[in-house]
Amino acid sequence: MFSGIVEECGKLEDIKKNGSNIDLTLSCSFVDQLSIDQSVAHNGVCLTVVSKTDSTYTVTAVQETLDKTNLGLLKIGDEVNLERSMMMGGRLDGHIVQGHVDQTAICTNVEELDGSWYYSFEYDLDKEMALKGYMTVEKGSVTVNGTSLTVCNSGTNSFKVAIIPYTHDHTNFKDIKKGTIVNIEFDIVGKYLSKMQAYLKD
Repeated sequence: MFSGIVEECGKLEDIKKNGSNIDLTLSCSFVDQLSIDQSVAHNGVCLTVVSKTDSTYTVTAVQETLDKTNLGLLKIGDEVNLERSMMMGGRLDGHIVQGHVDQTAICTNVEELDGSWYYSFEYDLDKEMALKGYMTVEKGSVTVNGTSLTVCNSGTNSFKVAIIPYTHDHTNFKDIKKGTIVNIEFDIVGKYLSKMQAYLKD
């Protein structure tokens, strides 16, 4: 379980094909604190540490993950948003994030204002899944590349988020531009409420 508060950007050091899977090797400041089998969110995708050295660690992404996320688009040298799992008893500064990316979205516009940015995104709408909570709502929460954000201008298959300078500078939002593919995870609370409502109708 995660909060959507990105700890830092790690650097992708190596990519290796492993059957239909890929092994991603990254460097970051907390490699020495990681252990084998530990969960770390990568652009919002929960992956397990499978090996490590003094300066890097490696995770494996299976084909299903590659099909539903932007991890297969990464190149050596790219920055990846990283977050270790939440500690019980700590503050929930973002929102409840599972690290189970629902789908990707494409950035359609970046608007720079006086000290902040607005990013607009569009995603493929599945009406049946939308009825199950796979959508955004005005002032609700959404996770973009592992970053917990508040939705504004929620449309049928689009939404906008406002980014403050700290988030812009300390995540890979600084690299997102029109046409960039990002990972999104819809709010788990909305999914539960939608399912409960469906049961009540029955």
